[in-house]
Amino acid sequence: MHQTIMIDTEYITLGQLLQEAGVIDSGGMAKLFLSDFEVFVNDEPDQRRGRKLYHGDEIDIEEVGKISISSNRS
Repeated sequence: MHQTIMIDTEYITLGQLLQEAGVIDSGGMAKLFLSDFEVFVNDEPDQRRGRKLYHGDEIDIEEVGKISISSNRS
């Protein structure tokens, strides 16, 4: 599965992205999810729920798929 998340801010955190993409139900679940699943940001492993993600970043989540970040800011 591949999906694109549109943001209208400068960045979104990894925890917010997981919630926005429907991977987790609440922000409080991010830490547990990240400890249980491998997450790669731009092909590098990252487990920090506060990791800032910007337009053009690619996230690959084990058992979920790929998520791209796109900005609709002018």
